[in-house]
Amino acid sequence: MQKKRRRGRTSTKTSVEDEIAHLRGLDLGGLRARWQSVFQRSAPAHLTRHLLFAVIAYRLQVDRFGDLDHATKQVLDRAIAKEAGPAMSARLANFDQKRTELSPGTVLVREWDRRPQRVMVLADGFAWSGQTYDSLSKVAFAITGTKWNGPRFFGLRDREDRSAISKRRPPRTVRAPGAPGQRHRPRSPVAG
Repeated sequence: MQKKRRRGRTSTKTSVEDEIAHLRGLDLGGLRARWQSVFQRSAPAHLTRHLLFAVIAYRLQVDRFGDLDHATKQVLDRAIAKEAGPAMSARLANFDQKRTELSPGTVLVREWDRRPQRVMVLADGFAWSGQTYDSLSKVAFAITGTKWNGPRFFGLRDREDRSAISKRRPPRTVRAPGAPGQRHRPRSPVAG
């Protein structure tokens, strides 16, 4: 393979398809290393593997074939401006709802107590261990013996931001350990 200098970086004369195929096989650490070699700086810590891949792949294509021309960028900017606001929010909410809808036949797998737990999505509920349940929360309770938010237990919903929860409700009163009749408010963590 012949090496060629382009904008201060060394690139190999291979097809873009081959380079992107190679990127697909890299783990998060490999993509961060590739980001460093392409952009000459560390990858932002918050970027997921998928986004790192997409940005690097786009950059490889831009380096090889050139970027969009100015007129095309303006058309795209105008299209984005039209979509901003309530219409975009509604589309994003609709997309998020579709993403979390489960179709019958889907199998959810969650490891609990070192054993995989498989739950089949039915048209009218969920099947687990030979029984049918009408909610994922009831399945999670049957598996663990404790109350869970079912979608959160099966990884379908992220944990809410603690600051958003604390703004919604006051801190709860809990029983102090070792003091049978006494109650106290939990202490807020204080930065030392």
